[in-house]
Amino acid sequence: MRRADREITDPVKIEQFLAGEKIMRIAFFDDGDIYIVPVNYGLYTENGSYRFYFHGAMAGRKYDLAKARPSVGFETDGKMRLLRSEKACDHSIEYQSVIGTGILSIVDDPKEKKLGLDCIMKQQTAKDDWDYSDEIMSHSAVFRLDVKKLSCKAK
Repeated sequence: MRRADREITDPVKIEQFLAGEKIMRIAFFDDGDIYIVPVNYGLYTENGSYRFYFHGAMAGRKYDLAKARPSVGFETDGKMRLLRSEKACDHSIEYQSVIGTGILSIVDDPKEKKLGLDCIMKQQTAKDDWDYSDEIMSHSAVFRLDVKKLSCKAK
């Protein structure tokens, strides 16, 4: 990271930030093209490791790429605030962001699929006591992103 003075390494601060945001962008490499898709996510941490869950259809470009090219990049940002100045080019932005890479998989196990959906719903609604119909469980793809590298910075 070029600006080491802006790097956040405290796992508690990183987790607090990730737990407070709602949207993440997933970047796939697609035969010479880059495909970036925003997703609602749910954070799961265990033994210092980060895992994200998100959902989608069991068809389409995101689903196909998750199966064919599971190495992905991701990004989320927030806490944005314009820092004004009297000069145009002296304006700046206060922010926090996380970027990283990981391995994406499609969850097949019903127990983990429910866990993933619970993580997403808790992240989005702050409620974690949900029931899912058999139809939802059978027609929804749940994606699991295991983080390999992650960096966080703020201004």
